Amino acid sequence: MNQEAAARTYKRQNYFIDRKFQTRFILKFSALVAMGAGATMLLLYFLSQNSTTVAFIKARVSVMTTADFLFPLLLQTVAIVTVFVGLAAVGVTLFVSHKIAGPLFRFKQTFRELSLGNFSNQVKLRKDDQLAEVATDFNEMITSVRTQVIAANEALNVIQEQIHSIGEANVAEAKRKNFQELKQKVKVLERAILFFRI
Repeated sequence: MNQEAAARTYKRQNYFIDRKFQTRFILKFSALVAMGAGATMLLLYFLSQNSTTVAFIKARVSVMTTADFLFPLLLQTVAIVTVFVGLAAVGVTLFVSHKIAGPLFRFKQTFRELSLGNFSNQVKLRKDDQLAEVATDFNEMITSVRTQVIAANEALNVIQEQIHSIGEANVAEAKRKNFQELKQKVKVLERAILFFRI
């Protein structure tokens, strides 16, 4: 399977990966849009209070402050714009949060595997996901640990072979205690290395 085919099979379909995070992200961004619209309307209203406007309303001439004249128009305009911009903001923030929540989800999965001693996995992200550089550094760390564990495992195998070839019968009585301690330490080291799946 070539890289292009692999990329196609890895395309994420679910845009709500971490509902709690993404919902909070969308609500905060939408609240910011609504506050910006409200602040714009209030600012225009207060800035236009000191001017007067003459207008024809239902075939009658009316004199009023510009703020009172503009308020209904501002309210309608801001309401319509807020709805459309809000919908666009929800779409954009869902897409952006998806680019963050997806990688975080993958990191969590890898963390769980690492906590169980499985160092054979790495964080796999799509090329346009956020945190790609962090994933590269993290994968380098996993590779480094895996290399060290492999080296320790090879050293352990050599020590075990040497202990087996010497055998307890060939060890002088004075050194027998040290030999037994060495065997115990090797067992501890072996258990520690067996924790890692590489």
